[in-house]
Amino acid sequence: MKRDLFTCGLDAALAVIGGKWKPLILFHLAHDTRRYGELKRAIGAVSHKMLIQQLKELEVDGLVRRVDYKEIPPRVDYSLTEFGQTLANALAPLCEWGTAHAVEVGEMMTKREARTR
Repeated sequence: MKRDLFTCGLDAALAVIGGKWKPLILFHLAHDTRRYGELKRAIGAVSHKMLIQQLKELEVDGLVRRVDYKEIPPRVDYSLTEFGQTLANALAPLCEWGTAHAVEVGEMMTKREARTR
């Protein structure tokens, strides 16, 4: 997708972090290098297939670095590239907002679920 196809910067950012799990992956890698199992436990409900898919996309996009040590048992580390760290830093205020408004968001989700039943 060429740059002129984005209507604004938010449109470009969402093209990169689109998907439920990518922001969480970036958040958990922002502070430390993680092995696959650590990352899976930190994120929680994500399936193996989806986590691998999202990690591969982030790697192809140049946001995540994958280091395979070619050992048995397998040892693979994931970390953010410098470019990935800039995006993680941009997501930090959104995380702070979510933390500050977690109760209100929880109430909104409860109301939303009640309306869809």
